[in-house]
Amino acid sequence: MRDLITVATFTIKDMLQRKSFIISTLIILVLIVVGFNIPNIISKIKGDNDWNDKILLVDSENIFEGNLEALNSEESPYKFIVKNEKIDEQEIKNEVSSGEIDSCLVFEKGDNGIVINYYVESTVSYGEIPEEVITSFANIYKNVQLSKLGLSNEQLQSLNMPFNINTIETDENAASGNQFVIMILSILLFYAIYFCAYQVSSSITTEKTSKIMETLITSTNPRTIVLGKTIGIGIVGLLQIVSIMLVGVISAVSFLPEGTLDGLFDMTNITPMLGIIIVVYFIFGYFFYALLYALTGSTVSKPEDINSANGPIAIIAIAGFYLAYFSMMNPSSNINVVASMLPISSPFSMPFRVMMGTATPTELIGSILILLASILVVAKISIKIYSSAILNYGTKLSLKDMMKIYKNEK
Repeated sequence: MRDLITVATFTIKDMLQRKSFIISTLIILVLIVVGFNIPNIISKIKGDNDWNDKILLVDSENIFEGNLEALNSEESPYKFIVKNEKIDEQEIKNEVSSGEIDSCLVFEKGDNGIVINYYVESTVSYGEIPEEVITSFANIYKNVQLSKLGLSNEQLQSLNMPFNINTIETDENAASGNQFVIMILSILLFYAIYFCAYQVSSSITTEKTSKIMETLITSTNPRTIVLGKTIGIGIVGLLQIVSIMLVGVISAVSFLPEGTLDGLFDMTNITPMLGIIIVVYFIFGYFFYALLYALTGSTVSKPEDINSANGPIAIIAIAGFYLAYFSMMNPSSNINVVASMLPISSPFSMPFRVMMGTATPTELIGSILILLASILVVAKISIKIYSSAILNYGTKLSLKDMMKIYKNEK
């Protein structure tokens, strides 16, 4: 146990001191902060110009019969100044240029409908007239014309009856929850597992090149080295993911307008139990892939060969992620059950089947047991091959060589 802690501590210190790790982490954190600041940056470039400042509405022909004031309701995000007298065009241009008003809409009756003359300093800064504003004008005009027909308020309201949609799912096991949140969390979990596990092979190969591995081998056994490095890199990776998530949350709260993400990030399905399940699958998923990468890292002796050695594991990981991803696109499909049971995809699939409410307790327990059994099998194979291949400084071992080593060790 003491040797295991020693190897894990050594690995943690080594990872935290690597320039590549420090630089990549800082770049990710800076990109997150900048990303959440994009709305503020755009606002600064535009000079904080919005369509919701001072908008002058000129209805000199009384087309709306004094009903435009209704646009300034408490629910409206726009501020309108209504005038019913005719205003000279040059005066409007001067007021817009001087900043007294931000834009002006002049209504006139045309041969084929109502003409709106839109005065604005620049459409690049303020954009076009929002579609919902045009719809509001059309509704007011329609109500004015209908009122002339002598209809009562009840009849007018019946013509503008809203449609309320109630969705009833016939599938008793239908998925629920915000699919966008599910997708984002799945991608984050894949990133956490895959890139943390990838560091294991990179670390082993680097230490072989620097001959540090020879010192480790003489002071402790291969099993302790494999497990210690896996645990150490896992802790560093977990710290990196936590820091990324914390910076993301703090940036979102600090830089985005209040309520911006309310529609996208519905966190009502996030519970403490789900959090525990996600952590369990992160740990098990990480160990599964980290032990596979420990195997490939021990089979090469040059850092430039590590990518080709890791290729098959990378394909398996990506295939597992996309299997989980496509199953989430169709939550009621039977492929969800398959994806949540296979060890290559269950870390990315099962937590979010639980979040969607489509996984049964039996399926959850079965998935964890299968993943745990797979970890034990992979650990046994990896440690045996690692023990013989770790001091190999020749050419990269082939699959045939690894099978031969495992057979001989057995």
